Amino acid sequence: MPTPFKRAAAPWAQLILGAVALVLGTASAAAQGWTPSKTIEIVVPSAPGGSNDKTARAIERILQTNKLVPTAVVVVNKPGAGNMMTMNYIAQHNADAHYLMIGTPTILTGHIVGTNKLTYGDFTPIASLLKDYVVFAVRNESSLKTGSELVERLKKDPKSVSVGFATALGSHNHIAAGLLMKAIGGDVRAMKVLAFKGSSEAVTAVLGGHIDLVTTAAGNAARHVEAGKMRILGIAAERRMPGVLASVPTWKEQGVPIVFGGWRSIMGPKGMTAAQVGYWENVLKQVTATPEWKADLQRNFWAEDVAYGANFADELKQEYAAMKSVLTELGLAKQ
Repeated sequence: MPTPFKRAAAPWAQLILGAVALVLGTASAAAQGWTPSKTIEIVVPSAPGGSNDKTARAIERILQTNKLVPTAVVVVNKPGAGNMMTMNYIAQHNADAHYLMIGTPTILTGHIVGTNKLTYGDFTPIASLLKDYVVFAVRNESSLKTGSELVERLKKDPKSVSVGFATALGSHNHIAAGLLMKAIGGDVRAMKVLAFKGSSEAVTAVLGGHIDLVTTAAGNAARHVEAGKMRILGIAAERRMPGVLASVPTWKEQGVPIVFGGWRSIMGPKGMTAAQVGYWENVLKQVTATPEWKADLQRNFWAEDVAYGANFADELKQEYAAMKSVLTELGLAKQ
């Protein structure tokens, strides 16, 4: 049987085929890579001045100073409604990697307690960057001098101590106060609590004598301790902090077995591509390797706690389950 005849392509056909291959190859290369083409927004779910805001501004400063991205970067504060202002805003920009937000445990707890309709599955996890251990602080003029005095008063009358925190009921700062009550055998639901839009507002309230106690990140209290305006009764960390907080005992040292803190992360809108996620993972790895970032960790008493992509997503799933268990036990879970 004769071999089928194969005709060579005409020169003009070869040119067309070559052009098509070039276009397809270019499109494929473009699909594999992504870089920002307009201003990047890092959206903060709380008011300026708190730990969330400090995290965003540290990242923004390092990105621009080191020219790690080709476009401008701005920090946008959208506090209120238990992080829903920020979460709704980011959700409106589906698949647009120019919009990032500072993610906190409230993205989990808000959904569990019923204040937020959105949760971690409605966003793209990019990287968890740090952990912020919670301190229990009073103004310097407070009659409460030690952690044991606070415990004694809470046991006697939970409503005798007003506790403020950010950013919503059921937030990790609220959970920290609840864990203390649970650890000392008190009634968690008997606590007198007040949620603020940001930790800076909660700190201002305690300094002004409007509330008795604030649960907040160590870095938010440190400068007030240094200025002699605030006293920390206990910190929910594994070990003591350095510097101005070196004399602050952990709760474990005081016989109360609680270790608890909040994490800060970068999350994007749902629908981001692998190329977009990969771009930001690479950029954030550069950010966290800079001397400036290391200095920010030390200055703000942040503990480095890094996880990227799929690993971070797995951590969110596990922590959601753990938070749900805690909040159910505290009588706050509605999901």
